[in-house]
Amino acid sequence: MKWVLRLVGFALILVLVAGVSVFFLPADRIGAIAADQIRKATGRDVTITGVSMTLWPVLGVRADGLEVGNADWSEQGPMLTAENAAIGVDVMAYIQSREIRITNVEATRPTIRLESRADGRASWVFTDASGAAQIETETPAPGAASTPQALSIQKLQVTDATLIYAAEGSDTLSYSGVDLSLDWPERLGPATIAATLRPAGTAVQVDATVGAFAGFISGQVQPVQAVIEAGGGRVTLDGRASTAGDVAGLLGMDLPSTDAFLSALGLPAPGLPEKLGQAVEISSEITLTSDRRLSLRDLRADLGGNTLNGAADISLNGTPTVNAQLVAGALDLRGAMGGETSGTGGGGGAAPAGTGWPKDPIDASGLAAFNGEIALTASSIDLGQFKLGQTRTLLRNDNRRMVFELREVAAYGGTLVGEFVINNRSGLSVGGNMNMRGLSVQPFLADAADLDMLTGQANLDLKFLGVGQNVDAIMRSLSGNGSFNVAGGTIEGIDLDGLLKFGRGNGRTTVFENMSATYRMEGGNLFNDDLLVVLRSFEARGNGRIGLGAQDIDYLFTPTALKGEDGPDLAIPVRIRGPWADPSILPDLDAAIDLRLDEKLEAEKEALKAKAREKVAEELGVVDEGQSLEDAAKQKLEDEVKKGLRSLFD
Repeated sequence: MKWVLRLVGFALILVLVAGVSVFFLPADRIGAIAADQIRKATGRDVTITGVSMTLWPVLGVRADGLEVGNADWSEQGPMLTAENAAIGVDVMAYIQSREIRITNVEATRPTIRLESRADGRASWVFTDASGAAQIETETPAPGAASTPQALSIQKLQVTDATLIYAAEGSDTLSYSGVDLSLDWPERLGPATIAATLRPAGTAVQVDATVGAFAGFISGQVQPVQAVIEAGGGRVTLDGRASTAGDVAGLLGMDLPSTDAFLSALGLPAPGLPEKLGQAVEISSEITLTSDRRLSLRDLRADLGGNTLNGAADISLNGTPTVNAQLVAGALDLRGAMGGETSGTGGGGGAAPAGTGWPKDPIDASGLAAFNGEIALTASSIDLGQFKLGQTRTLLRNDNRRMVFELREVAAYGGTLVGEFVINNRSGLSVGGNMNMRGLSVQPFLADAADLDMLTGQANLDLKFLGVGQNVDAIMRSLSGNGSFNVAGGTIEGIDLDGLLKFGRGNGRTTVFENMSATYRMEGGNLFNDDLLVVLRSFEARGNGRIGLGAQDIDYLFTPTALKGEDGPDLAIPVRIRGPWADPSILPDLDAAIDLRLDEKLEAEKEALKAKAREKVAEELGVVDEGQSLEDAAKQKLEDEVKKGLRSLFD
């Protein structure tokens, strides 16, 4: 029993002596040991200056200066500099295994500099002193050479730090007022990280749990669960990641306000249109590589009313480049066209006839948000001024010039192919080249020009260009050309038959068999001079101007009754003139007189021609009613030549 007591006492004395010996170690010696172990574990130069011993609240040292070097290729200076730092060590761990187990690190107002290169290098990926990635294992291989003493940090607390991040090819970001905490209780176990950033004054909270944190900081891919909360929005990740920037897993986004979220991160608010990203809910399997290439699969995105499903590949170097295939239901793009998307009113581009077009500026800055191609299939698309049905289209955006290639579009009861262009490179312009077949004329013209007086099924070719920063300017600048043909329909508001027979045509309807015309557009006016409308008992021709910008019309219809058995054709021109809201439709007496004079002169000219033909026929001796004057003249000449030859030989 005495020997047992002696052995226990001897052991206690050894422990006591070893512990007391630590207290007698110079503070500089503890600082040097800690600096040396950090250097061996990270491969970075470490300098600790102004060291003093501390006993409370933890045993360790306080340093007036702490500096951890950056990667040898970095140009940003030291990775960490702090003027006030406290380092606590685990005495028993050092006594038992000579392991410098840092239990606590506190730094106030340090500067942290992080840098990444386009080739995937990142300054926060650590190597050991030999230059190899520092990968911790539980037990070294038998016979392996001695390795640096293990380093672990149970708790890290950083207060009011300045974080500087420089990514090659992007602007350098700087955040002040950063608070960071790390809980890493087991060297080979997981770590919990909590950070608060204030890029724009409001708090951005980041919380993450990383499995096998020792492997993570040395560049290994490890399980990661992370949450970012800012501006009332929330982003989550459940997957795997590495410090080199490789990420894979399930991404979730719930942003009631995209502007508020990005503003809280210190980024410009994009001001996205309603139903096109003002609010966002997204879930997707993602893969992000260290060279900043993002892959989205099983994507589901609710953009605040428009829902998209599909896949996308995005390059995040500079302006994002997108290649995506998306499927949507009913797609509302009125916000992108500068129109209203709320309420039950009409399209955003049109205005009631007579009130003029909207003059509110159109914000087309969103065209600079990305480049690339997006293939889209939708059950319907509302463009504000125009409504499309089942649609298969390819959207191409290149440096603020967006082209909608309409590959298969159902519109207004017919089909539409062509392209529609929005260009904001040097001022806003819109244009298109479209071919439409089997379109219902009335709803199309109601959306295009707020005209509803014409019905029927049409084939239409249209090429147009408009320039301006609002709808009014665009409509007043329209140029282009086109043609149309309508096989059967009506003209509402005028009865040409009644006008011809009784002089009353307003408030009635004209039924026609066919209508065709070509036209050109200049300065917001549509000009036409070959309109032909065919009815059962007469035809009508037309020419004039339709003011697409001014919303007015000056057009002359000339209906001509088919010739009866007992009289000539009857033609009474009709002038349509005035604003779209209230045009006047009246017979044009001056044009009627001019037309009758032209007809009379034409009739007199034909009569003179007939008399001349009779006289010439008499002279030529035409006896066959079917013989032409030319044939008669030839026959007369031939006869005279024959007579002359007979006389010569006789």
